[in-house]
Amino acid sequence: MLVSIIMPCKDAALYLAACLDSIVGQSLLDWELIVVDDHSQDKSYDLLLAYAKKDPRIKPTHSDGHGIIDALRKGYRLSTGSLITRMDADDIMPSKKLEILSRTLLAHGSGHVSTGCVNYFSEEKQIGPGYQRYARWLNELTRAGANFSDIYRECVIPSPCWMLSREDFDLIGGFEHDRYPEDYDLVFRMAQADMTAIPQSEILHHWRDHEERASRNDPNYLDNRFIEIKCHYFLHWTRDASRRLVLWGTGDKGKAVAKMLIAAKEKFSWLCNNEKKIGQDIYGVKVMDSGQAPYFFAEAQTIIAVSNPEAQMRIEVQLKKSQLRLGRDYHFFC
Repeated sequence: MLVSIIMPCKDAALYLAACLDSIVGQSLLDWELIVVDDHSQDKSYDLLLAYAKKDPRIKPTHSDGHGIIDALRKGYRLSTGSLITRMDADDIMPSKKLEILSRTLLAHGSGHVSTGCVNYFSEEKQIGPGYQRYARWLNELTRAGANFSDIYRECVIPSPCWMLSREDFDLIGGFEHDRYPEDYDLVFRMAQADMTAIPQSEILHHWRDHEERASRNDPNYLDNRFIEIKCHYFLHWTRDASRRLVLWGTGDKGKAVAKMLIAAKEKFSWLCNNEKKIGQDIYGVKVMDSGQAPYFFAEAQTIIAVSNPEAQMRIEVQLKKSQLRLGRDYHFFC
């Protein structure tokens, strides 16, 4: 069964050969690679043409628009496979990635997403603690098939390491949404469609970290865009209007969430444990002491917008003691 790999490419010449070699070297042979070049200023397209001459499964083309979403849309329009996946032009596939993703997806059938564990690497520097922490958390979810349980914390399925049937991909709207970060938006739509992530313990993607990667430099991937998309899906999908809404945290993330809730005319109680902020009126909402308001939590949906990982752990211990459940009663927007 043909696998269509959709890959945007922009100024990736430094890393592109390693990426293409890893795809050509896949144990699964029945694939096509649709590479959409997004107006590269380097030698990326020349390199793509050279590889395409050697391997007709590689099909380079130029984007008709600008940005990753336009490139993904064109790539999908040109694809013909029954199974759909995505790749980034600066990353590397383990040799059995396509074989394992497709085999597990076909074994489980429609309504499932096949994914795998990830490994960050860099040839330029050490991987930072934030990326290491993210990979550990993501892989823990993936091994348990529990990716969607903590969807508001971070993107729970890596953008270049998933596979869907074409029918399921079309059902959730494919790349047709204009919302960035586009990979996170796609994952939210998988969850909305009640799809199941297939547990997987093998590392199926090598994620390259370097200074020019889009997530570091493209304004579409700044923190405020992640908060916007979390608030959008929370208010339009997860919010239960019959329950009190509580926001915990008055730092930068908490304030950003508060502004969006206020703009949506959503009433909420605002809690923190910072003595300097307790009792203050911020954006017209009085901040209350989280330690003095335990009665809020049992009847509420609680958004935790606290950046410090240790503080997050303490908060979760407190909420679990009250027998509250992640994904039902509280959500981390961190």
